[in-house]
Amino acid sequence: MEKLHFEYQNSEPVEKFAHVGAVASGDLEILVYPADGEKTTLDITTGSDGFGKVWQNVLDRFFARYPLNGKFIVHDFGATPGVVNLRLTQAMEVLKDEK
Repeated sequence: MEKLHFEYQNSEPVEKFAHVGAVASGDLEILVYPADGEKTTLDITTGSDGFGKVWQNVLDRFFARYPLNGKFIVHDFGATPGVVNLRLTQAMEVLKDEK
């Protein structure tokens, strides 16, 4: 089990709580809260050790496209980078009330 922490400087404040996904084989859940400060924070708990650089790459691409400022908590159970991006995008859609 590995714990990762990332921070970003983003401009678009998260206004409400969002929850997507489920902790299950090959999946992950994301909880998003309004930020306490000016930094976006991500605390990730993953069962797959040694993938910090992969997480960094996926998150860099996502936040370059969607500059959400919030507190993200991720519980991962072996999700692929594609699933991580999908869940992040779903969280963004929930926050924007998109269908």
